[in-house]
Amino acid sequence: MWQDLFSALALVLVIEGLLPFLTPTGYRKAMLTMLEMDDRKLRIMGLVSMLAGLLFLYLVRN
Repeated sequence: MWQDLFSALALVLVIEGLLPFLTPTGYRKAMLTMLEMDDRKLRIMGLVSMLAGLLFLYLVRN
């Protein structure tokens, strides 16, 4: 179980690092855009991301 959790966390770090590595300017623009968003929009984006991740995990595991 712990190995699966750490593997998942490692994959998150790899995926999170792709955008700034491939296109630092695009990443910077995305971060500046996020700074201008209000809390509600950011929370909705986070919720949608979590739900998409849960759906994807469900589809992969079953």
